[in-house]
Amino acid sequence: MDDPAILWLKFAERDLRSAKKNYEIEEYHVSAFLAQQSAEKALKAIHIKETGSFPKIHDLTRLAKLINAPKDIVKLCAEITPAYTATRYPDVAGEFDKKEVEELIKNAEKVIEWAEKMLI
Repeated sequence: MDDPAILWLKFAERDLRSAKKNYEIEEYHVSAFLAQQSAEKALKAIHIKETGSFPKIHDLTRLAKLINAPKDIVKLCAEITPAYTATRYPDVAGEFDKKEVEELIKNAEKVIEWAEKMLI
């Protein structure tokens, strides 16, 4: 059986690939959501490695602080977190443009790269 933390990391990488595919077909709201999800799963992978469990929260900044992520990762998480709410709830939904989603994907990639270094 796979290490649960590595399994979560694989799911993070899968979501990032899906974010990029949706970006290519200009489904920016889906891409933004998947970018956020990929970073969330990467952070939770580290939490699982450290504690054996994960908190059921979606605030990436809180997750990053729980695992004592470096300040640059916490900052990236603060930039990604709003995509969770803005893509899920019509009353706060926002339109995402190409440049904004491109930045979300880049930030999520950096979070995942850091998580990989922490896990492997």
